[in-house]
Amino acid sequence: MTVPLTVLVVAASLALAAWAGWFVYRDRPVILRQLWGASVVEALVVVEAVVAGVLLAGSATVDSPGLFWGYVAASLLILPFAAAVAFAERTRWSSVVLLLAAVTVAFLQLRMTQVWAG
Repeated sequence: MTVPLTVLVVAASLALAAWAGWFVYRDRPVILRQLWGASVVEALVVVEAVVAGVLLAGSATVDSPGLFWGYVAASLLILPFAAAVAFAERTRWSSVVLLLAAVTVAFLQLRMTQVWAG
């Protein structure tokens, strides 16, 4: 995995978390622009997963591939699930769900980096 791409994903997901946190503080539901922001973070995660797959298909190795790909799968699934819940739940709790999902993606990225490094 490339460190700049991971840093970009973590920064984008933490920015999304801060935005959702502001909405939690103001007692407002998620708005469509936040879901577009989540889709940008998701696109970055997809790019990172593809890059990781290409690197692993080449000469790179991971000590625990099952754990690594589990983190990749979780990173890919958490934001779409949170967006679906946020779209269905039109209260403050939709912002809480998006906040937790964005923080979780950032955490999973850091764990993926640790597993990659061995």
